[in-house]
Amino acid sequence: QVQLVESGGGLVQAGDSLRLSCAASGRTSNSYAMGWFRQAPGKGREVVAAISSRGTTYYADSVKGRVTISRDNAKNMVYLQMNSLKPEDTAVYYCAASSRYTTVVLTTPAYDVWGQGTQVTVSS
Repeated sequence: QVQLVESGGGLVQAGDSLRLSCAASGRTSNSYAMGWFRQAPGKGREVVAAISSRGTTYYADSVKGRVTISRDNAKNMVYLQMNSLKPEDTAVYYCAASSRYTTVVLTTPAYDVWGQGTQVTVSS
């Protein structure tokens, strides 16, 4: 079983940058599709970015151009670099892994392993 632990969240000002990290341990596999999701208070969980086992990426329109997802399979790490942060980016950010897919996947049911989440708060 894979375990995921996120880090790197915090309180920043609008326009700042943050890099979120997701460390995978346990029965990790470089063939897993990975994703970053976020959930703001009172809202559903939404995909922010996703990456296939081969490095193909997807970005939500709301973050496109400001966010980069990457993975380091040798280190079992996935990253989310976020630049030009906005107050509407405030949410709990979750890392997720899918053992069923190697391609980019965008829906929460496709992922079977989730981290505990890390809070990102952007002040105006």
